Amino acid sequence: MAPRDDVVFLFDVDNTLLDNERIIDDLKRHIEQQFGAQSRERYFAIFEALHAELGYADYLGALQRYRLENQCDTRLLLMSSFLVDYPFADRLYPGSTDVLDHARTLGKTIILSDGDVVFQPLKVERSGLWDAVEGRVLIYVHKERMLADIERHYPARHYIMVDDKLRILTAMKKVWRDRLTTVFPRQGHYALDRSDTDAYPPADIILESIGDLVGHDLAGLLDAALG
Repeated sequence: MAPRDDVVFLFDVDNTLLDNERIIDDLKRHIEQQFGAQSRERYFAIFEALHAELGYADYLGALQRYRLENQCDTRLLLMSSFLVDYPFADRLYPGSTDVLDHARTLGKTIILSDGDVVFQPLKVERSGLWDAVEGRVLIYVHKERMLADIERHYPARHYIMVDDKLRILTAMKKVWRDRLTTVFPRQGHYALDRSDTDAYPPADIILESIGDLVGHDLAGLLDAALG
């Protein structure tokens, strides 16, 4: 079994530790209340198009593009303040902090997320996740392509990746193989979409909720990587 100091836990953020579905629902509600249903639909059409273009969610980038279509609407300032001031800590999944505490007794904990360079770090900080991992935060455009850089920052004999997207877990497993244990919490629309999940092999460990990871010890997590 790998020693504790040679094990690194990598935690995704959106729909893994943080309930991003509720954040989006709150944003939709806010936009409709302030600007109307038509504006809500237009903003999220831009948001989805930008997500497909970039490969990650860019709320502020979508807002900037929306602004170019409505440069005379000063109410847009209210939308930006909603995003910046949002109480992200209230949207952590039950058990998220317990899981981080538990993982810290087994190895080193890292936040590993995709996202933009402004809003995603803000989300991690305001949710309390930044402090929970003592500032060990990595945010990339496509994290599954950055495994060499992850190893450079946090070298380890074994990694444990916790993510709600099987696509990400599968891509990382192809590179790290038995050095990686993939953990799949079935939370959020990606994890529950059969058209998405059926396209990839199952993860080494499947959880019904992130809090269930507390029930797993290090030996079991390491053994699971071997199939």
